[in-house]
Amino acid sequence: MHATYSYPKYPYLQSDEQRTGTVRRHPVVVVGAGPVGLTAAIDLAQKGVPVVVLDAEDTVSVGSRAVCYAKRALEVWDRLGVAQRMVDKGVVWKIGKVFNGDSLVYQFDLLPEPDHKIPAFINLQQYYLEDYLVAAAQAEERVDLRWLSRVLSVRQEDGHVVLQVETPDGVYALQADYVIACDGAKSSIRKMLGLDFVGEVFRDRFLIADVVMKADFPAERWFWFDPPFHRRQSALLHMQPDNVWRIDFQLGWDADPEEEKKPERVIPRLKAMLGESTPFELEWVSVYTFQCRRLEQFRHGRILFAGDSAHQVSPFGARGANSGVPDADNLAWKLKLVLDGVAPDSLLDSYSDERVEAAKENILNSTRSTDFITPKSEVSRTFRDAVLALAGELPFARSLVNSGRLSTPTTYLASPLNTPDADAFAGRMVPGAPATDAPVERQGQAGWLTEMLDGRFVLLYAAGDGPVPAEVAERLDALARGPVPFAWHAVTDRRRGSHPNELVDSAGRFRERYDATPGTVYLIRPDQHVAARWRAFDAAAVGAALNRAIGR
Repeated sequence: MHATYSYPKYPYLQSDEQRTGTVRRHPVVVVGAGPVGLTAAIDLAQKGVPVVVLDAEDTVSVGSRAVCYAKRALEVWDRLGVAQRMVDKGVVWKIGKVFNGDSLVYQFDLLPEPDHKIPAFINLQQYYLEDYLVAAAQAEERVDLRWLSRVLSVRQEDGHVVLQVETPDGVYALQADYVIACDGAKSSIRKMLGLDFVGEVFRDRFLIADVVMKADFPAERWFWFDPPFHRRQSALLHMQPDNVWRIDFQLGWDADPEEEKKPERVIPRLKAMLGESTPFELEWVSVYTFQCRRLEQFRHGRILFAGDSAHQVSPFGARGANSGVPDADNLAWKLKLVLDGVAPDSLLDSYSDERVEAAKENILNSTRSTDFITPKSEVSRTFRDAVLALAGELPFARSLVNSGRLSTPTTYLASPLNTPDADAFAGRMVPGAPATDAPVERQGQAGWLTEMLDGRFVLLYAAGDGPVPAEVAERLDALARGPVPFAWHAVTDRRRGSHPNELVDSAGRFRERYDATPGTVYLIRPDQHVAARWRAFDAAAVGAALNRAIGR
């Protein structure tokens, strides 16, 4: 196997508990230093919460594993200060093409509108992503990363959790106010609590091959149904950095996973696709089974599950890590407010409620993709093949083709944290929706709206072409001095001064995307979802919406 990446070895260090023999109580312990666990830890640390991260290994994930990272996950990492490094290294893309045999059926654009800071998708091997997140976590004083630390048991007691942790120096105990279980699809924490997944395991398998080669395929997602090099099955191609290409081959349920991973089985498949004369080397090979499953609830007392430990989806649609990162994003601000005594403990129930709904949405989309890619009967296959035959000519048929509905953020329409609209609005920015971006200027410097949504509650006041009324500014300042971390910005049509709260809607995208007539007010949550909106500022209404959004 060829290697394009050198795996780091992170140092194991004795903890304070081991050195002193005392049992310490920590606000939050995160189990698992993968993308979701590290995201949660960095977010909490930046909010002022000390975090211990326990991981059984001492390096990043082996193999590229997750490859496609969507705009919403990247926006979360951008808020935490780590996205630019990912984008710079990754392969940026937004075009997907679907083939039937060797004919192009149609193509799609995942971000056709202009003026967004973050691209639709990047492709980046998971080991790079984790490497960058580890570096960011190590730079946070409040993150205590503990490698070669395997959790042997968890026990919930009155007001805290007790963990037994195995290390090279033996076993020690520590306590936590809350535990975030991010220990993956085979979660040991989930097993310790005796929790089962609900959902479906599909009778099909796919081979993943990461291939090092120089090729002239574009930076696009290519998916084939019944390609000439792999008849009656499916295949997928993605470009990654370092001349690494992700190629997936459908195998069928009867395939032996261990046999199919052997080079003598993989290489002929690749040569049939790439041609006998194309030089390539294998970097990583794996076989996976489609699964669409989740926990019934993501909160169990003081233990909260996030990422693959809470839910699993089949990979077509890139909904694994891209749904796990919003788990962390949703949970961190709520934990911070609960730990500070600003919000009631019941606010954490909304984490489970909102993210279970997101998992249901992802599983539904992933299940539909799986059913189309791997028909369960000859009747289903006949329907699928007829749709593909029609899709090249008829637009209505293209909407039925499903090679994986690519990950999009969930709108929490039914969340009890939302304040329902009392006024009429157009567009997508309904209560519960993730905030969309727009270019803005601040004190003469070009920037982006999402950069102003900085992990606190933020109120956006559409000032139009006039100044913010003095009484509005006074009341906003008063709200910002309240117990809930709060900021506000006036969005103007043109620059009026150098007030630090003033944002200039430089391309008119805020007005367009938020249906923001003068006087319109938006309350945005710390995880950049809309909490409430009004056509006119009312301090009492804003205060009530803020209380509702923190579960009071």
